[in-house]
Amino acid sequence: MSSAFIIFTMQSGFGLLESGMVSRKNEVNIMVKNVVDVIFGGLSFWAFGYAFAFGDSPSSNAFCGIGRFFTDATQPEMGTIFSKFFFQLSFATTAVTIVSGAMAERTKLESYCLFSSLGILVYCFPAHWVWAENGWLATLGAVDIAGCGVVHVVGGVTGLVATIILKPRIGRFNCSKPLSMGSPVTAILGLFVLWWGWLGFNCGSTFGITGEKWQLAARAAVNTLSASIGGGIFAFSYSYARYNRKVDVSYVVVGILGGLVSVTGICPLARPWESILIGTIGGVLSCFGRNLIQKLKIDDPTGCLAAHILSGIWGLVSVGFFTEVDNLEHFSTINGVLKGGNGWLLGIQLLTVVALIAWSAAVSFILLMILNKLVGLRVTEEEENLGCDAVEHEMDYRKTENTKQMKAIIGLNMFLNSKI
Repeated sequence: MSSAFIIFTMQSGFGLLESGMVSRKNEVNIMVKNVVDVIFGGLSFWAFGYAFAFGDSPSSNAFCGIGRFFTDATQPEMGTIFSKFFFQLSFATTAVTIVSGAMAERTKLESYCLFSSLGILVYCFPAHWVWAENGWLATLGAVDIAGCGVVHVVGGVTGLVATIILKPRIGRFNCSKPLSMGSPVTAILGLFVLWWGWLGFNCGSTFGITGEKWQLAARAAVNTLSASIGGGIFAFSYSYARYNRKVDVSYVVVGILGGLVSVTGICPLARPWESILIGTIGGVLSCFGRNLIQKLKIDDPTGCLAAHILSGIWGLVSVGFFTEVDNLEHFSTINGVLKGGNGWLLGIQLLTVVALIAWSAAVSFILLMILNKLVGLRVTEEEENLGCDAVEHEMDYRKTENTKQMKAIIGLNMFLNSKI
């Protein structure tokens, strides 16, 4: 439960990071959409998401769970059911929140509310496949401890589909200067909140500290930090070299996120030096993947899709290389290739990558196209130029700027009068 509380703070981290990455005229809107993910996505997860992911009735099968719709529990099982529900709710809303950054600055709020409600369908079935005892990937031996595939690959691919359907923002690829960040300070603050939340994300996925689990939780904490160090050092160095001894904040943010995502699937099962290597490769993939997405003229406002997709894929694959048999809680009973394994685990991890990408791409495309036909996804050109804060929330920054200017003029006049 303590880890679930920490994970819940990641919503504020994503909100701050995304609002710092987008233009100032859309920062309130992106924060509101993170609230939407919790209230609308949370309602859907309570009504049917948890049932499809972890329902335990006799009708449950390898593809989906059945039972526990409108989640409730009787007194003898309240602790088990409610703690698991709350913990998994934090994961589900995180997966949906990833999409909000990709759809930023040009999506109708009403449409996003509908997608946030329905987007839980994209997440809950892969969660069952990998994390439920009778899930078809789980029975094959797939390992994804804290969701580098179930959360980040699924969320990232869904975001990629969304941004392709929405098309680029006005002026994104036909202006001489790139669109600037609204507030680098806010983005970095969001990164620190996410960093904190990730420790709960990964340590909590050992599902407790009883028995021998505390040892795995401790290792997960060290490995999480180690991977972020590797990704951050690469991103810092890459930016420093590319921009002639200048450090681009957005690359540092993306590189650290890439390191964190990549170790999420293996956090309690690798050694610290391996985690640094995994995180460094995650940082490489997120930075160069971001460049590739830009060259393909796919508009990713926050620049984080590569960190979730490519680093998430690498995280799943790295399990097949570096995992060592867990004799404490039996998260994995098969060694990775570099630990003497025969390649079975690596093959299952690759199958998991394909299954998660195919599912999330297909289902999110269908949902988004239906919403686009019924209610429309994108704001008008005039509304986009005004900014979603003004259109959706009646925030008029022009008045704010005029007020600041008037205060400055009044202050200057008072100063001059005092000197006369």
